[in-house]
Amino acid sequence: MKIARIPAANAKFEITDVDIPEPGPRQVRVKVHACGVCHSDVLTVIGMMGNSFPRAPGHEVAGVVDAVGDGVTSWAVGDRVGVGWFGGCDFTCEACRRGDFISCENAEIPGISYDGGYAEYMVAPAEALARVPDDLADVDAAPLLCAGITTFNALRESVARPGDLVAVLGVGGLGHLGIQFAAKMGFEVAAIARGTDKEPLAKELGAHHYIDSKAVDVAEELNKLGGAQVILATVTVADAMAATIDGLKARGQLVVVGAPSEPMETPLAPLIFKSAAVQGHASGTSQDSEDTLRFSAITGVRPMIETMPLSQAQAAFDKMMSGDARFRMVLTMT
Repeated sequence: MKIARIPAANAKFEITDVDIPEPGPRQVRVKVHACGVCHSDVLTVIGMMGNSFPRAPGHEVAGVVDAVGDGVTSWAVGDRVGVGWFGGCDFTCEACRRGDFISCENAEIPGISYDGGYAEYMVAPAEALARVPDDLADVDAAPLLCAGITTFNALRESVARPGDLVAVLGVGGLGHLGIQFAAKMGFEVAAIARGTDKEPLAKELGAHHYIDSKAVDVAEELNKLGGAQVILATVTVADAMAATIDGLKARGQLVVVGAPSEPMETPLAPLIFKSAAVQGHASGTSQDSEDTLRFSAITGVRPMIETMPLSQAQAAFDKMMSGDARFRMVLTMT
């Protein structure tokens, strides 16, 4: 089979032929149809999380079950499945015993703990798989397994309720999905971005309001709308996040899903006097992935994608890293 691997830290992708892997006990082999190219794949490329090399990234995987290992009863050959950031857990640590599987002390991550979806086949623990609805294409399902679940889960686990004002900071790979989910969940949606070029798209995706952060004070504009119950921060610029906090409503939340490299500096008084909070959020379990996929299939939420074949993994990764993708790159295996 063909696989796109990083041979060493910070190296370029190499497309090689290897044997098709066999699933072990409690494992499933997936014939990959599509795999999203996520910014988090850079963690594999640089070896930041201690992965070994060579390693194939990929945690936005959509395909079909090709074979099952001993002890697997919940999946059958031919089932449409996806694999996201949650790539398995030990079921025995304190977090798992409390049902908090995403916080497993020995969590596995596709593309880091084992080869991910930049390949024609991959093997994953049975608990890492999510069912893909029949009316959702593989190339659409793939990005929803990380970018989708991250924004969907962040919103549904926030303090916002239908009718509340929810602001989405950034109209990019995460933000364009966040806007759609927020609108479909019944929130009043304000999209925030620099300049006016993304305003038509934001409105098309479901935003009721658009705030140009280059032209106006974002917090002031949010307060004119009554204050945001939740601000979903999808950008990776700490200053841009900090500039929104004064626009929170009482007991509001700034929910951070973008990971800036620099610290965020902000006065604490607005948080104290409004009983507001800054809340981080990361992905979800395979059941959360399934919920995201079903919600998307029912409501029509779809990622905006560009596709490239596996043989062009390096070009797809480079385009994603440059910020030129609109808005998610997806590798296809055919």
